[in-house]
Amino acid sequence: MMNNRNKNDEYIVIVGCGRLGSHLARLLSKARKSVVVIDKNEGAFHRLGDDFSGFTIEADAIEIDSLLQAKINKADVVVTTTNDDNTNILIAQIAKIIYKVPKVIARLFEPSRQQVYEELGIETLCPTILSAIELKNIIVGDKMEV
Repeated sequence: MMNNRNKNDEYIVIVGCGRLGSHLARLLSKARKSVVVIDKNEGAFHRLGDDFSGFTIEADAIEIDSLLQAKINKADVVVTTTNDDNTNILIAQIAKIIYKVPKVIARLFEPSRQQVYEELGIETLCPTILSAIELKNIIVGDKMEV
């Protein structure tokens, strides 16, 4: 493998194969990205469908061995999409601080936590904030963000 990587061969690790994680994994797989999905529940992988071309690992991503099995040390991007903010941010911090993953994104449910994590260099996505902005735009008819 060459050291010079381009955007077409990004290696992406997704933690959590629920509705968001599985949908993201399918989209990235269709975009021909190299994707590994980690989830504690093997049954969650059925959401990926037959077209998913990536890999799955049934494991608890909080355990370092699970992250190493997913080759987190080679990842260009790590996205945490579990339904638990604490799990998401813990794994995101491990990816960013210990494994120096260039792009780390954590899903957060609690909007008040967003600024703290972004100060740590971890990008966040908060469905609560995104939904509120979109609902406001629908109500007010404004396409400008808050």
